[in-house]
Amino acid sequence: MRWSKRLLRQPAMLAAAGSVAAAYLRFVRRTNPMTLEPHDIYDRIAPDLPVIIALWHGEHLISAFFRNPDRPGHQTKVLISRHADGEINAVAARKLGIGLIRGSGAHHGDFRRKGGVPAFKDMLEALAEGYNVVLTADVPKVSRRAGLGIVKLAQHSGRAIYPLSLTTSRRKELNNWDLTAINLPFGRMCGVIGEPIRVPRDADDAALEAARLKLEQELNAASARAKLLAAGKGS
Repeated sequence: MRWSKRLLRQPAMLAAAGSVAAAYLRFVRRTNPMTLEPHDIYDRIAPDLPVIIALWHGEHLISAFFRNPDRPGHQTKVLISRHADGEINAVAARKLGIGLIRGSGAHHGDFRRKGGVPAFKDMLEALAEGYNVVLTADVPKVSRRAGLGIVKLAQHSGRAIYPLSLTTSRRKELNNWDLTAINLPFGRMCGVIGEPIRVPRDADDAALEAARLKLEQELNAASARAKLLAAGKGS
C-alpha cells in the first residue's frame, strides 16, 4: 500500500492525472451549454475588475469556465493548496489557462501555516497587477463556513468579492467533507453570481465578521439558485 501511494504521488503521475482532468473538464464544458445569472454579469463586474471570486469547496472543479478569455480584464489566478490533490488541480488549471498561486487559507485569517503568508502576499500582488483571484471561501474541513482570510484579502487589496456558484444538471456529489461535485457531460451548466461584498480598509472586527457572514449567505444563495436553474426549475 505504501509503495502504491508513493507511486501515485510521483510528479509524472500527478502531471498525467492533471492533464486527464483538464481534458475531461473541457469535454464537460463542450457538452453543457452555459447559462449565467444575471445574464449581463460580465458587464456588471467590468467596473470592479480585477475582483476576488469566491467559491465553496466542492463546486470548484468547473470554476475555470466562468472566465471569459475574449473579454479584457479576465486574466485570472487561482489559489491551490500544496498537497498532492492540489498538484493535480494545479496541472489542470494551467492546462485550462489559469495562473497559479500555491498555499492554503485559514478560518481565522491565520496565514502562517501551509504556505499561507506567501500566498496572501502573492494574491495581493496578483490583484495589484490586474489579475482576478479565485479562491474557496471555506477552509478544510469545515464545509460551507466562510473563513476570514478572504475577507481580509478584500480589506487589504481594496477589491470587491464576487460570490460564484457553477454547477451542472448532471453531476455526482461525493460523500466527503465538501460534497465534491463531479460534473458530468451532456447536460446544462449554470452559473450564478451573488451581490458583491466590499470591505473598507478601516473595517474593525465587527465589520469583518459582518462581511464574512454576508459572503456566507450570498454563496449559499448562489449555490441554491444555480442548482435550481440547472434542474430547470428556476425560470
